[in-house]
Amino acid sequence: MQCSSFEYFSRNSENSVLCRVIAEQLETFLVRQRDRGHPVPKFVEQEFRSFLECGIPAYGFVRVRCDSCGRDRVVAFSCKARVWCPRCGGRRMADTAAHLVDHVFPVAPVRQWVLSLPFALRYKMAYDSRLMSDVLNIFARAVLGHLRRRTRKLLGLQDSQTGAVTFIQRFGDALNCNVHFHLLALDGTYTRTDNQKPQFHELPASEDDEIVEFTTIVAKRIELLLERRGIGAGSEDEDALSRDEPGMAALYANSIRGRIAVGSNMGYRVARLGDQIDGCSLDTLQSPRCATINGFSVHANVSIPAPDRMRLERLCRYAARPAVATERLSELSDGRLLYRLKRPWRNGTTAVIFESQDLLAKLAALVPAPRVHLVRFHGILGPAAAWRALIIPAAGPESTPTEGASISSSDSADAAVGEGPQQKSAEQRRRNYSWAQLMKRIFAIDVLQCDQCGGVMRIMAAIHAPEATRKILNCLGLPSRAPPLAPAARETAFQFEQF
Repeated sequence: MQCSSFEYFSRNSENSVLCRVIAEQLETFLVRQRDRGHPVPKFVEQEFRSFLECGIPAYGFVRVRCDSCGRDRVVAFSCKARVWCPRCGGRRMADTAAHLVDHVFPVAPVRQWVLSLPFALRYKMAYDSRLMSDVLNIFARAVLGHLRRRTRKLLGLQDSQTGAVTFIQRFGDALNCNVHFHLLALDGTYTRTDNQKPQFHELPASEDDEIVEFTTIVAKRIELLLERRGIGAGSEDEDALSRDEPGMAALYANSIRGRIAVGSNMGYRVARLGDQIDGCSLDTLQSPRCATINGFSVHANVSIPAPDRMRLERLCRYAARPAVATERLSELSDGRLLYRLKRPWRNGTTAVIFESQDLLAKLAALVPAPRVHLVRFHGILGPAAAWRALIIPAAGPESTPTEGASISSSDSADAAVGEGPQQKSAEQRRRNYSWAQLMKRIFAIDVLQCDQCGGVMRIMAAIHAPEATRKILNCLGLPSRAPPLAPAARETAFQFEQF
């Protein structure tokens, strides 16, 4: 086999703190859960194992080549995990935000509505996808109905329509399980004109007392839903998960309450850093257009004006971001893991500390069930809405660079698919953006330009077979074997007494 000149800058993903901890602790975590009679579901185990193969050339790669100078490069496959893989999550975040700004949201003001829920309801929604959808429908209908009522009241217009896109987030800032909704709604409504074309009418921002009234309505409707379904307080079927999946029930419950889920310190509160002070009451108005009623919290103070598409894309990226920020995760001298918060909590907490096994337990609780969509469309922005085709933006340039992004520069296989001589037209382009397009859009970097001669690199082949993969990597002087997983260490029969 003849190899051309080659220069490869590996991102060394297997040496990151997150990847190293999972590789060292995964088998131990799975075995100990089985020994306790609480095995994790297959889809959770698969999420971990796929993550350990992400970006490792030994598991397969795409080979690209510059026709001008003959430079070769291998681009490892990604795992396409859904929640906490920083590389695939960053790709999905950027792709979703670009698609929404380019092809979904019309040029109109957008307001973010965030709904947080009581702890007991977070636990039920963590595993009951039907309940989660029902609660989201109540929230989305309440927001759209609120906008239509204000249109009738303030503008005297009847038969108005509006739309929204919701991001379902399953995580909190400290990697705790916290199912909540980020709903981006058009800050106004559309009505028909005399020529039967939709016309947009912008609405003024809601007052604080309107948000309090709105939150009260949402809380009452959700409580009625729980009563109708027989899963309220005191119900016999209140905790079906602990009967069917006791292992996941324990992981969810401890993650939501901020408790340690595994090990000798199970049930204790997760260690925190920072000046601990008493927080203020939750049942008060915390900021403009923000209210909390009976544990239901609504925040609607973030709005984006119509022309500012750059800020809208940043807001979409924020709502679609992955759960784990690797730059905030570090290892302490005693082997524990420090995860810094993005901003201090109201009680002064600035960071949380995990044992290695407990970090895996927290990550396991964040994995959604299969076939549960985490991005939903409502109203006029729904795929079957009659007016949707009349208001969404037309196809335009898809490589406009923007600023302020924070994503992982993954060497996923899609990095090799992008602009080239064989580029398709906008009408023929597939739904997903290539990684090359996203890198050009966000960082103004053309990753398909050869750094040696400036030529265009193109795909030569996608290599899957282990034998071929090993031969090519050996020829190019790259590691041909995947990093090994540490063997399982079962729990000892005794525990040290805690002082």
